[in-house]
Amino acid sequence: MDRKALAPVQVRFARSTDRMAEIERFYVQGLGMSVLGSFQDHDGYDGLMVGFPGASWHLEFTHHLRGSPGPAPSRENLLVCYYPGQDAAEAAAARLRGLGWPEVAPENPYWLGKARVVPDPDGWEVVLFFRPWQST
Repeated sequence: MDRKALAPVQVRFARSTDRMAEIERFYVQGLGMSVLGSFQDHDGYDGLMVGFPGASWHLEFTHHLRGSPGPAPSRENLLVCYYPGQDAAEAAAARLRGLGWPEVAPENPYWLGKARVVPDPDGWEVVLFFRPWQST
């Protein structure tokens, strides 16, 4: 099987929110992402796409005029951001703290001493990991 032929050229992670302005502030001002696009009232949905220009992935947040389906299912639904070292991850955590989002102890002890964990405005936890991901 030719795995390269099966690989997508871009990946979007999408979820709903009832806190669009707070979400934008968290991911753009706090984590340093850029607004890549947005839309208003597309069949009752507003949307915001954020990420890093040129990356092969981005996040999409949508809001329906009737509201979202509810909170995050569990504390193990994580977005993991890999930083090149502890200083960079700590700086991101400090920016988020300065914007009003404090870190929490991780649910999974694997992250202890390796990362900072900060819930976004909807309670979805973002892990700020101290080192780049490496396949094993």
